[in-house]
Amino acid sequence: MRLLIDIAIAILVATSIGFSTAWFAVERGRLFGAVVVGAWTTWPDAGGPDADPYSVALLARSGEVPLGAGEGLAFKAVADSEGDLLSGNCVYSVAGQTPSARLWTLTAYDRDGHLMVNAARRSGFHSREILRRPDGRFEIVVSQNVGPGNWLPIAQVENFQLILRLYDTPLTTASEIVDVDMPHIERVRCG
Repeated sequence: MRLLIDIAIAILVATSIGFSTAWFAVERGRLFGAVVVGAWTTWPDAGGPDADPYSVALLARSGEVPLGAGEGLAFKAVADSEGDLLSGNCVYSVAGQTPSARLWTLTAYDRDGHLMVNAARRSGFHSREILRRPDGRFEIVVSQNVGPGNWLPIAQVENFQLILRLYDTPLTTASEIVDVDMPHIERVRCG
């Protein structure tokens, strides 16, 4: 009898731990295969046949459709280059260059991954409409208030995220991704 009770407890503990870790992995975001470059994180296998089962479950649950392995990469930033969470009460400068790609987009989303409603009705930029410096570099000001040049409006939200998508890029493996130059996200001011 004692043996059956011990087996039942072991099964209960194993089941609880298994369900808890699976819930955590799906609820808290992608845990496997992340590649971090500065403030940006990408999951190069998320849209391919080698995606881990937790990423597949997360994508199925959220309804997000990742870029396919041959389409490109999406980089996500939830913090600036100093590691502070992106806040809708601050002004940011996203500056530099992007890795090689036929086209790229930079889009602002709220913390839950929804496009932010704003008075300008603009949620992003793409590489063909951006104003650049003579050396090819660019600067995008991300803020609630209108700014000159490349201005990406955001709503008054506690936290937000930026998604940089590279379409038709030669980057395919983690080893290629870690060595690329990504735009720097600098907090200019808050308040």
